[in-house]
Amino acid sequence: MNNGFFHTPLTNMQAELLKLFPADIPETHLKELKELIAAFLLEKARDKADAIWAAKGYSDEIVLKLLNKK
Repeated sequence: MNNGFFHTPLTNMQAELLKLFPADIPETHLKELKELIAAFLLEKARDKADAIWAAKGYSDEIVLKLLNKK
């Protein structure tokens, strides 16, 4: 019988974060951890954007021309 509940396995990141739950860390440490995760994800996004930029052969000049088209 389907009760509307679907079991979804945890991602590796979710499983790793669950290991932190028993630790009662100060709010300042929690804030630092959030900032660390955000910086990590930003770096990965920038790396991917840089790879796409290079693969497409973009340059500052090309992008400026595209932005200035009306």
